[in-house]
Amino acid sequence: MISFEDFMKVDIRYGKILSAKVFEKARKPAYVLEIDFGKEIGIKKSSAQITVNYTTEDLIGKGILAVVNFPPKQIANLMSEVLVLGLSDDNENITLLSADSVVKLGQRVH
Repeated sequence: MISFEDFMKVDIRYGKILSAKVFEKARKPAYVLEIDFGKEIGIKKSSAQITVNYTTEDLIGKGILAVVNFPPKQIANLMSEVLVLGLSDDNENITLLSADSVVKLGQRVH
């Protein structure tokens, strides 16, 4: 069990995917995403292994949730700045977490 204070340390924000391209250098099939989190946080990059459920075209303009306060992580030739959140099925294929309605870019999950 964690405390509410511990949960609040994880900064989960709403962002909109601006671009998605195949991550050529990744060991497993993945995309490089550019995600807009609004003025406060800005545009961040992430690697996401979501190629089974999404094409690059499907992702443009999609609103997603991501952890924005982990330290950046080097993945091949990419510095991944945020962790995109999703759920996996029995075959570990990821479906992204998103919001039901349009919310403000950068809005924090409470």
